[in-house]
Formats: sequence, C-alpha cells, structure tokens
Amino acid sequence: MIKNRSFSSLLLVSIVPLCLSSLYGCKREDVNRNKLPDNTDFIRKIEAVAALGKLNPLGEVRKLAAPNTGKGGTPRLSKLFVEEGDSILKNQILAVFENRPRLTADLAVEVAKLNNLKKEIIFQKREINRYQKLFKTGAVASIVLEKLQDDLIILEGKKDEISSRIDAINFDLEQTQLKSPINGIVLQILAREGERPDSDGVMNVGANELMEALIEVYESDIERVEIGQDVDLISENGGFNGSLRGQVSLISPQVRQRRVLSTDPTGDADSRVIEVRVKLDNVSAKMVSHLTGMKVIARFSPK
Repeated sequence: MIKNRSFSSLLLVSIVPLCLSSLYGCKREDVNRNKLPDNTDFIRKIEAVAALGKLNPLGEVRKLAAPNTGKGGTPRLSKLFVEEGDSILKNQILAVFENRPRLTADLAVEVAKLNNLKKEIIFQKREINRYQKLFKTGAVASIVLEKLQDDLIILEGKKDEISSRIDAINFDLEQTQLKSPINGIVLQILAREGERPDSDGVMNVGANELMEALIEVYESDIERVEIGQDVDLISENGGFNGSLRGQVSLISPQVRQRRVLSTDPTGDADSRVIEVRVKLDNVSAKMVSHLTGMKVIARFSPK
C-alpha cells in the first residue's frame, strides 16, 4: 500500500511539470499569434490613384468662323498662315478669304468716286460764292443762285452715300482676314485652303498661358480623389521629359464613358470614368503650353 502511494506521488511529480510546461508553451504560442505587428507592417499602404488624360489650355477656347457674305454663303479660304500647335498673338492675321481681292477693288472704285465728288463740291461752293456776289449787284437772278445751292445739296447727299458704301466695304474687308482674338495657341484647323468653311468654323484657338490636364478617373477610384490633391503627370508616349505638377481643381459630377483611350489595345474603352481637372503650376504650364491634346498619365498623391 505504501509502495503504491509512493509510486503515485512520484508519477504526479513527473506529470505536473510536463503539463505546466505544455500549458505555458500553448499560452506563449497564442500570445505570439495575437501580438500586434509593428505599425509599419500593420497599416496597409494606401495605393495612389493613376489615370489617363490629356493636356488642355485652362484659359478660354474660341471657335473662329468664316464671314457670311449673304446669298453666296461663306467664302472659300484663300490663304492659311498658321498650323495646329502654332503660338499666336491677339490681332494676328491667321487666314485670308477669297472675297478680299474683289472687295479691295470695290473699295478703290468708291474712294475714287468720293475724291472726284469732293472736288466737284469744292468747285460748286466757289461758284455759289461768286454768284452770291453777282446777285448782290443785281447781275444775276435769284433763281440762278438757288439752282446752284440745290445742286450743292445733291452733291453733298451723293458724298454721304459714297461714304456709307465705303464704310460698309471696309467692314466687309475687315472680315476677309481672320484675326486672333486672344494670345494663345492654334488648337485645331477645321478648314484648309480652297475649302469653304462650314458651321464648325475655320479653327479653334485657346489661351494657353495657363494649362490643365483633363484626367479620366475610374469610378471605382474616385473616392480617393479630392479637390486640392497634389498630382504628378508624365507623358504617356515620351512627349516631354520629366514630370509635371498640379492640383485637382474640379471633379465632374457626371459619370461617362472614356474618351481618352490608352495605347494598350486590351484597354477597356467602355469603362465608366469621371473627369477630373488638374490645374498645372506655372512652371509646368510653360513646359507644355505648346502640347495641347498630348496624352498624360496622372498619379494622384494618396490622401
């Protein structure tokens, strides 16, 4: 009996440390499993939003139309002095229309008529002065003097008519030259020499002192884009070196299909996107002021 009790005590002494050791090991394993990792490992890095877009003037864009000549419609384009991408200045002549030579000739005829009429009026006034002196001496009848005065009135009326025609011709002549209304850049040529411009006009010009990028962000990414967010832009096809800097200035409220397609033939042209406008800083704007329409890849800095 004593032997059995001693054996049991010995067995208990051997088993208890082993269980305690196993229990401690299990708890330690659980603690290690539940221990929070270092902050740098635990916090998942927020990926930046990347999207495709194109450069565009931030200033006004003007559509320049051909003059309307009435029954003949719009005249054909005779001479084009600029090409797409050219820098232009306000009042610079961009094109000339075919009706300019005819109007120039009409103007010359009317100016000649006016000059001759002015000479006739001067002569008529001298005659009236001379006949007034004769009338005072009784050398001529009043009816002769009145006739000269009536003729002068008619001449003055003809002068006004010719002057009005000259003003009208000068107005039309001014329209035969297409002038730039702004300092900027030629965005698109819509008619070429020899063509008759339609309702789309002759060309589109834009003020490019300020530039922006029109970026198409997937609707699934738009929640990570906000006004004032910093943006880096690079050329998709190497059109410029380095990167551009800008900030989000506007987020369109409308969802639509993509317009700026990627060069990747597997790209989804039917993807739903939201247009985001990114205003470039002054340094970046000067770098690409002549590159309107160039495709860029935008990277929006994480919020």
